[in-house]
Amino acid sequence: MNEFWQNAANVGIGLVLLLIILGVGAFVFSKLTRYNDSEEINKGNQAAGMYMGSKLLGLCIIVAMVSYSSHSWVSMLIWSAIGITILCLVYLIFDFLTPRFKVCDQIKQGNLAVAQLLRSVIIGVSIVIGTFLM
Repeated sequence: MNEFWQNAANVGIGLVLLLIILGVGAFVFSKLTRYNDSEEINKGNQAAGMYMGSKLLGLCIIVAMVSYSSHSWVSMLIWSAIGITILCLVYLIFDFLTPRFKVCDQIKQGNLAVAQLLRSVIIGVSIVIGTFLM
């Protein structure tokens, strides 16, 4: 019975840490965009919602892979922070490599094609980053 409570406590700690990491990650990502994420989503901008969902899913993928291979909460937090940083850099590089259009402007205008492209890049890179950090 003692093992059950220890496992339950670990799950609870893990969920709290996940929510903290997602909150920090969403905050950092929102600072990279040139528009207000929540405002655009509230207006019904599907591209903004798809992009925000992709960012959060990407962070979850990284945290899942990091938590699987980490032996302590501290190392999980450190490697998750590194993953968030790398994912942010990938976004900036992607934006730089697409000089014909600015990603933020296209998302703000509701361009679903750009949002889907960015979603694929974020999820794919998150899997690769998570694998590297394992």
